[in-house]
Amino acid sequence: MISLLHLDSGVDHADGSVSRRLTSMFAEAWRRGHGAAAGYRYRDLVADPVPPLGAPYVDLGRRVEKRGMVPLDEVAALAADEAERRDWALTLPLVEELRAADTVLIGAPMYNFSVPAALKAWIDRITFPGAYVDPDTETSVLRDTEVVVVTARGGAYGPDTPRHGCDFQEPYLRAYFREHLGVPEDNLRFVHAEMTMAEHLPQLARFQDFAARSLADARAEVAALASRDGRPVGAPNR
Repeated sequence: MISLLHLDSGVDHADGSVSRRLTSMFAEAWRRGHGAAAGYRYRDLVADPVPPLGAPYVDLGRRVEKRGMVPLDEVAALAADEAERRDWALTLPLVEELRAADTVLIGAPMYNFSVPAALKAWIDRITFPGAYVDPDTETSVLRDTEVVVVTARGGAYGPDTPRHGCDFQEPYLRAYFREHLGVPEDNLRFVHAEMTMAEHLPQLARFQDFAARSLADARAEVAALASRDGRPVGAPNR
């Protein structure tokens, strides 16, 4: 069964959040294209935040790491106490959700040049030692997973803009999914809506046309990705 894992991390309400509106548009198109048989999982990382890491997570992770590749169903047996068992019980469902998804859709507004704390908390918790390594091939179990990141930026950070070098959002997420989780570069997609604050801040008012074009382009790209080449993202290509 084809599945989509949809994550939102913007603190704005849905009506005021550009990233949430765009991910909702993608998810609706994706579900229409796949029908009722498709698997869809939504997680609002703000309304239902992922707990930050603590010592039990770190202690269990280090113990697992020292043993090499430990199957997920054997990790609980390595927990030293109830605190570690509770922490693993919080972690395992998130890891399994990610592993099961054919497509991961992430709404990520830019906060202070990077990603929201809610998204970072999810990233920290799912990054458990060996959780994405195939023990038979020693390759990533996410090698066929597609990741679509939809961002909203109050300013402009694209190539040839003055703040291009201040974009620590896309480079971070691209490096994380590619280098750490083993998602191939060709399976990473980024859609940016820029200058989203132009309609709200007088000092940015002259960029409203730019913002409108950027949002229109983002909408078109989201629509194309949700049904790329007539084949919805996440359809079998293996």
